[in-house]
Amino acid sequence: MNKIFLGCIADDFTGATDLANNLVRAGMRVVQAMGVPSEPLDAEADAVVVALKSRTVPAADAVQESLAALRWLQGQGAQQIYFKYCSTFDSTAQGNIGPVTEALMDALAGQPGGDFSIATPAFPDNGRTVFKGHLFVGDVLLNESGMQNHPLTPMTDANLVRVLQAQCHRKVGLIDYKVLAQGPEAIRARIDQLRADGVGLAVVDAVSNDDLMRLGPALRGLPLVTAGSGVAIGLPANFGIAPSNTASALPPPTGFQAVVSGSCSLATNRQVAAFVQAGLPALAIDPMQLAASGGGAATVAQALAWAKGLLPKGPVLIYSSATPDAVKAVQARLGVQAAGDLVEHTLAAIARGLLDLGVRQLVVAGGETSGACVQALGISQMKIGPQIDPGVPWCHAQSDAAPDGGLHLTLKSGNFGTDDFFIKSFRCLQ
Repeated sequence: MNKIFLGCIADDFTGATDLANNLVRAGMRVVQAMGVPSEPLDAEADAVVVALKSRTVPAADAVQESLAALRWLQGQGAQQIYFKYCSTFDSTAQGNIGPVTEALMDALAGQPGGDFSIATPAFPDNGRTVFKGHLFVGDVLLNESGMQNHPLTPMTDANLVRVLQAQCHRKVGLIDYKVLAQGPEAIRARIDQLRADGVGLAVVDAVSNDDLMRLGPALRGLPLVTAGSGVAIGLPANFGIAPSNTASALPPPTGFQAVVSGSCSLATNRQVAAFVQAGLPALAIDPMQLAASGGGAATVAQALAWAKGLLPKGPVLIYSSATPDAVKAVQARLGVQAAGDLVEHTLAAIARGLLDLGVRQLVVAGGETSGACVQALGISQMKIGPQIDPGVPWCHAQSDAAPDGGLHLTLKSGNFGTDDFFIKSFRCLQ
């Protein structure tokens, strides 16, 4: 049986590919599984990322799913567990980051070092930095970045020690930038000090990739690491792995090109605008009209009829991205969960229909939308390929909707990517 070094649990599908991308860039062969597999791993890999759709489900459900993923990864011989969450620490006072972290720690408590873990969403390549325990998005604090308007997990406090402590029973501490600057030995000494003070979890500062590379060796042998995807760049070397181009090789692309976007983030709204301004064909799905119609079947049929004649000419975009005010209006009409489900299921059905029309290069924007689309396409595993932008790689997957050799797929977190992401992604694949 293939023994994997790193067993990863991600709380959404785009976050899983974000993590897998960084591991591949650091030289690891990575397989991403959609949900907890029912069978042993049947491919050679150094790391496996189990992608869950657990970020915004009830905390008890997120815990149950994460523990199931842990048991499967332990069955594959995973030497270290990595719980991956969003680089904007998407959560509420009820979780799910804290409850899942503590459940995993409880399950690993019998291992040496199992009484302690770290937490940092820092990913400097994408403008996510932590300084004195406060999370910055670009040059502004988290609660001034637009994330305070997130429809499901509004982030109104940038102090991660305070945010995490509200979700945890264990005492939460801090490993600050001064310690990081001194290197792995100083970090390990700080961990020992925190343990002696009764701290079970510590938020870690990181303002550059150098900080993350110094953090990596200090985490060798720790049973559980919790973080965004940034910490991943410093872990493969702990297992004797170095960067290699062969880790990201994928089959050559075929078929038509399309983008499906359900994210309402500021970054994705800019990417939609850039696609439209470039004169490329784009179709907006109006959430209010969708809600008024009581269902998405007619919308799906209309979208596919619109796309059919355009696909041979180049990429098309179908999107439901909207302003915060528009999102709130739909939520007020249907409720938060029902509004999200309606849009996601409609876009997932459109993605399935696009494959029936011959699309074999598909970009999906938004974590919840990506989860719905992957499920609708019947994708169970993906091989991780080359990076488009930090945190966003191309992947290759098998699907019964693409029986002629599978498809190339990108799952983009809403906040990631440059303004021209939708346009350049297909050039990168060529």
